Amino acid sequence: MIQSTSHSRSVEGDDLNCLVGSDALWSVDRAASPLIGTAIHNGHALRDEIASTIALDDAQRLREEDPFTEYTIRDVPNRIVFHRSRFEVDLNRDAPGAVYLLPEQCWGLDVWAMPLGDELVRRSLAIHAAYYAMLRQILEGIAAEFGQFVLLDIHSYNHRRAGPEGAPMPEAEAPQINIGTISMDRARWAHVVDPFIESLRSYTFAGRPIDVRENVAFQGRGEQTRFVHTNFPESGCAIAIEFKKFFMDEWTGEPDPEALGSMRRMITGSLPVLLGALRASA
Repeated sequence: MIQSTSHSRSVEGDDLNCLVGSDALWSVDRAASPLIGTAIHNGHALRDEIASTIALDDAQRLREEDPFTEYTIRDVPNRIVFHRSRFEVDLNRDAPGAVYLLPEQCWGLDVWAMPLGDELVRRSLAIHAAYYAMLRQILEGIAAEFGQFVLLDIHSYNHRRAGPEGAPMPEAEAPQINIGTISMDRARWAHVVDPFIESLRSYTFAGRPIDVRENVAFQGRGEQTRFVHTNFPESGCAIAIEFKKFFMDEWTGEPDPEALGSMRRMITGSLPVLLGALRASA
């Protein structure tokens, strides 16, 4: 049995949750396109042996997960969504750090009610290995078919860590959208990344231009973008995208459907720009 919690709302009739079977690890939608969207921290489910060992409650876990990020990529032709919580296994860490064992690995949290046994850790790391084997196979197929591809690696980040009534992070340090590019050959992929950023900046929300900056709150050092650029250096452009949680209350988990709808439109609107950039360099 896999334990999960629903946080369902809707935008124009669409369920904000990705509805899947209780045992699902990930979902893949494969299309004839060089554009891929991923939401690898969207999941909240835990397998039983993890759920019985974890000390955190649902709200504490949800605060550090990236709920609703799957919703933003529903119009991307190829989609990969991970359904387990990052507290079971974090796909955006390398294998040695993919299971949080110490508070310093995970925002100072004491995650476990008891020490994790080696076999439990091994089973979590087997999921990590299986995910990257699957990702490699999919990306090899897309690269063979199209020559090059763009992977949009969607995440979100907290900006009110001082508490629900505390001051948020200064805006100078917390763009609404942070684009992480450190792991890529930035000069090689400038013809893709630059128009993508300008496309996002062309949108407004709540009467203000969207604040999009590069390598401010995060630099794109996660395992998935590193994996792409290491294994597909000539063909793969992986862009790490961190949405500040202006689209939800990070303390209650309550989403803002209007903000989520805007985020989805931004990603959808960027797709022709990305395709044009790839075709221009073909």
